[in-house]
Amino acid sequence: MGVKGLLSFVTNACPGASTMVNLKEMAENQRSSCPGCPPVIVVDAMSCLRQWYTPESWVCGGQWQEYLSHLDKFINTFTAAGIKLVFYFDGVVEQKKRDEWVRRRLRNNKEIAKIFQFIKTNKQQPGRQMFFIPSGLSTFTRFALKSLGQEVICSLQEADYEVATYGLQNNCMGILGEDTDYLIYDTSPYFSINKLCLDRLETVMFSRQHLCSRLGLHITDLPLFACLLGTDTVPENTAAGFRNQCVASFCAKSHRSDKRTNTILAVANYISTIPHSYNGLRVLEEMLPLGSDKFILAKGIQSYLLPGQQSPWLSCDFSHSPAASVEQIMPLSLDQEIFQIAKEQHMRAETYMVYNVLSSGEVECSNTLEDEYDTELPGQAHIYCLARQHIYSVLLESGQDTHGAYPIVKEWFVCAGNSLQQPDLVQPRQLPGGTPSLRTLWLSRGPEAEKLRCCTFLACFQLQDVAEEIRALQASIAAACSLLIYLALQVDTLSIEDLNAFVAQTLCLEGKSAAQLADLQLALIDSRAVQLGSLFIRGLSMLIMANSACGFPYRMDDLMAWHLFDGKLFQEKYQQAHRGWPLHELLEGNESWLSEFQNLMSLICKVCSAKGRKIQSRRRENSFVPGSTGIHHFSERRGRRASRFQNPDRIPSHRYHLPDRGCPWRGPQTPAFSSEFRIPGSFSDGIFTRDIQPCLAVDPSFRIDDCALSNAEHHQCQQCQQSIINVNSAEMTNVSFPVQSPYSCQKMQGGQG
Repeated sequence: MGVKGLLSFVTNACPGASTMVNLKEMAENQRSSCPGCPPVIVVDAMSCLRQWYTPESWVCGGQWQEYLSHLDKFINTFTAAGIKLVFYFDGVVEQKKRDEWVRRRLRNNKEIAKIFQFIKTNKQQPGRQMFFIPSGLSTFTRFALKSLGQEVICSLQEADYEVATYGLQNNCMGILGEDTDYLIYDTSPYFSINKLCLDRLETVMFSRQHLCSRLGLHITDLPLFACLLGTDTVPENTAAGFRNQCVASFCAKSHRSDKRTNTILAVANYISTIPHSYNGLRVLEEMLPLGSDKFILAKGIQSYLLPGQQSPWLSCDFSHSPAASVEQIMPLSLDQEIFQIAKEQHMRAETYMVYNVLSSGEVECSNTLEDEYDTELPGQAHIYCLARQHIYSVLLESGQDTHGAYPIVKEWFVCAGNSLQQPDLVQPRQLPGGTPSLRTLWLSRGPEAEKLRCCTFLACFQLQDVAEEIRALQASIAAACSLLIYLALQVDTLSIEDLNAFVAQTLCLEGKSAAQLADLQLALIDSRAVQLGSLFIRGLSMLIMANSACGFPYRMDDLMAWHLFDGKLFQEKYQQAHRGWPLHELLEGNESWLSEFQNLMSLICKVCSAKGRKIQSRRRENSFVPGSTGIHHFSERRGRRASRFQNPDRIPSHRYHLPDRGCPWRGPQTPAFSSEFRIPGSFSDGIFTRDIQPCLAVDPSFRIDDCALSNAEHHQCQQCQQSIINVNSAEMTNVSFPVQSPYSCQKMQGGQG
């Protein structure tokens, strides 16, 4: 977050503190002055995400190939200038910053609600002024950068401290980010990512020396100055009364009208008038209502001191070093060798959440693009809870007590209805058939060990019974199939049309370039598809977590979003599937995908059927009508009857509270309808068709969606009757998945039925 108001002050009221620089020229100067020392810029990646995500579409779940292409361009531009980049990501949320983390997430919830309201009202994506980064962007960015050959570091404490330390200790050319804390740390120069012109490699450089000159302070005074204005460590309201007193005294001598500028100058003026010593700090502390923590200012100052640095404001024996707090961690893992492996993998950004569970038993997940008013789809935090419980049991197997109980994991997962006042306490859940040890999963070698890793991975998603079938699939397809089966088992409102859309987009994504996907245009945006896209991406994060925990049965690259998902493509397939497009059109006329599509759907339906889950047809084409309320309607088909299936391992859609969890489940769902419309047929050329010769007099390109007649008048239309005859449908393992519904007429092109 940095210091509130400081950026505006430096930009507008502090001459010389912000200047435009050319990074290429600076790099050349550094090479000349220090031969053999390549110019390095350390990047605060978390503060760069908004600038890096340049694709036009952002609500549909992410344009991952486009994003990967832009990251590649970003890196190549710096490489061409001879500048090495080192990327840092936040690896933990420190307890002293938890309150601020919560406040931001609750504020984000309000922004997300506005986004969904806009989409449901306008059927379009909001403008860039409402931009919200796609779900999972930070997680996949670290893997994207690694795939592009970059050095990526995941922090063991607050990332800005490690970034500043790296810059100082490695004599870096500068720090690239957007956080005024880098003006407070006594470290490398600070460059703005927001002001960066990539083509010219020009940006704004901020000078802490000019800032100090304007304030009348020394660099060693800046940490105290920041704390009195308010930081993540020292809340802004802690010194609110003190600042008002400073302003009242200062404004008697000054006639400035800008309130924030007056406040900054008044606080700096006060600091310059008191003894620069620990006794001076003690006097200041007595003026502030510090509550139960009398040392909060001292801790705040200490948080800005990098290794080897000291402050005149602190006593020699004061010790609250951020680096020391990392060494004091008491891990939940009892196996120190395993814990050390996890720590090193975490620092190299090779895993996801594993170190957090093993070190502190505390994890978090930020906001997801979810519609809190959609009563049919539970939030991703709830849907993937069972998978996380299984993964926790794998990670904490060595931590069981004598009664077999696992350590509790604290979860800070943002979801509708969760005030985040306290973490959810989650009990790990043993895998079916037992849980192998991490030593076995991580250190064993050979074919049997590989098989065990894969089976354990699948067991985390309740798929141990079909391990052989899934292992036979190509790796990325196996990942998508596993995720879709899990979703179908957990979300009872997921329909055949939804699964058709997911499978079709996964297959159609193959071979498409970033440019082709960027050119894809959508006439409208469906809010439910937006949430399903985010849900899928969060599911991929869970696959990454399970893969990390189980010793990497799959290559991480096979689980990456750019291989498995494109937001706009999914929106297109979702709308086509719910409008009843024929299978060959859904698959873009590619015959080679047809059998693969049917095999995947057959496997998904077979597994669900074996577990008592009957996947139903629920077409929602009315939700695509501009101006509709956003409430989803189902197309009625002959013979439909209500069916409610309850599986104790699935997430029900009615509202109730889980034990030890503060979040209610979503509200009551619309009654499910099972399609009983059956067309007796035979399998021919990979397609289920009815045993009736088509009428050649009827236009073969006609689709029933083109008809202008109402549903009740279809029997009067020869075209519609033939379209019904030509419907593709199937019965696979006693579960039907009709490709299109014959009863949804819209306007026929040029004529009537």
